[in-house]
Amino acid sequence: MNDAAIPTSSPALPPPLSIVSLDDDPDFREYVQTLLTSEDSGGHNVRVAATPEECFSLIEASMPDVLLLDIKMGRDTGEAVLEELRKRWPKLCVIVVTGYPSLDSMRKTFKRDVFDYLAKPFSIDEINRSLAQAAAALGLGMRPQDRLRQELGRQIRLARTEKSWTLKDLSESSGVSVSQLSSIERGSHLPSLESLMEVARALDHKVSAWFGAAGL
Repeated sequence: MNDAAIPTSSPALPPPLSIVSLDDDPDFREYVQTLLTSEDSGGHNVRVAATPEECFSLIEASMPDVLLLDIKMGRDTGEAVLEELRKRWPKLCVIVVTGYPSLDSMRKTFKRDVFDYLAKPFSIDEINRSLAQAAAALGLGMRPQDRLRQELGRQIRLARTEKSWTLKDLSESSGVSVSQLSSIERGSHLPSLESLMEVARALDHKVSAWFGAAGL
């Protein structure tokens, strides 16, 4: 069979994200902005910065979902920039973009502080894959109500698992139907406050703690 005839699938597109790219190369800044604002990448909102100071100002003006960080920028080192980023915005998703000759060495240096590493020049499929993984893992690009649905479902599923309950067990204790509970746990349905309180009571948890976990 001819390998060329085998169809290849592109990675799923991430949701539209707010992205800041810090790079001292003007050609690369233009490339990133053109690539990531295109429909093929999902039409992201992209702002570019040439210096760390400009980058910090952009973040302060409007928090992005993702920062693309060049690791080698003349007098400015990625290590110093990342250290300052973590002081100011410890939860900001950072993806390192670099022509660094040894990605393995760099991963050891930054292993706990960045989400991913992309070697220059990267393809549209590579950046789409990385952004989609970040969006899925961190809930990026989601509306507040979407994050709330997802987190409530996760918290209820964890609490039910702790008690070794089935959905039927929880339904019998809370009075909420199995189908509704299943929809809530999948994050596809936002329960009424009354239903949520009944579920929390049955699981011996506080609704306020679940809202807190969702960042509310």
